[in-house]
Amino acid sequence: MGRPGFVWAAPATLFFGLFALVPLVFVVVLSFTTWSGLGDPKFTGLDNWVAIFDDPILIKSLGLTVLFVVLALITQIPLSILLGVWAAGFQRNRAVLSAIYFIPLLLSSAAISVLWRALLDPNFGIPGQLPWLFGDGNLFGKQSSAIGVLTFVAMWQFTPFYTLIFQGAARAIPPVLYQAAQIDGAGTVSQFFNVTLPQLKNSIVTSVILMVVGGLTAFDTVLILTNGGPGTDTTVTPFYMYQKAFRAFDFGQASAIAVVLVLAATAISLVLVRVSGYGKMQSAQDGI
Repeated sequence: MGRPGFVWAAPATLFFGLFALVPLVFVVVLSFTTWSGLGDPKFTGLDNWVAIFDDPILIKSLGLTVLFVVLALITQIPLSILLGVWAAGFQRNRAVLSAIYFIPLLLSSAAISVLWRALLDPNFGIPGQLPWLFGDGNLFGKQSSAIGVLTFVAMWQFTPFYTLIFQGAARAIPPVLYQAAQIDGAGTVSQFFNVTLPQLKNSIVTSVILMVVGGLTAFDTVLILTNGGPGTDTTVTPFYMYQKAFRAFDFGQASAIAVVLVLAATAISLVLVRVSGYGKMQSAQDGI
């Protein structure tokens, strides 16, 4: 039996074309114009592109975006691997604890942000009740603590998702590999680093790509928790794009920033796939 024909992929292709490719083309065209949202766009050539790369706030926002992506990687990936491997086991009450831990997956980013904004309110939230730990309690008043809050909330929200990925991958590892390792005298820690981690390679690469793309498009959490503040200290590039479009009504420059984000996310993803060898779709269980 041969592979399904193009007709099977037509609905998905049509959907992707209408809701992804067409808007993307429109944004690229708009990046070469000036438009306030009213009237007709006016062609301005490369003016928007020159302006955005001379904008110090945009340069700062790009650095902050990279910082948030790096912080997400170093916090979420190790924790997700450990929790995923644990959840793949057969410990007592594992299913119940896993179900509780996966609750954030059921909530929207906006709901989670509103929740943590209330919990961390400097006057009525947890920090205000524990001055010996949080000082004045205003975690949103300094750049370092505001970045810490955003990193923590992102970790709380998205770690369960990546945990689910690693849980499935860990359960697919053949038990014979662990049996062979035990025969060779490998303990639990040694088995984790020499058996489990190598078998999770493709899942790690997938998670990193998803995390990078997600970090480059993070917006709602910043909007609700910090509104880009204090000042512009947490103004990441997607949020700055929103400010340009819906506060300054400069849709031309906002479109140019959007194109930069698309190109950056695509380039980074392709590099990760190329460097990791993930594009070859090689199984981690070759030879078994």
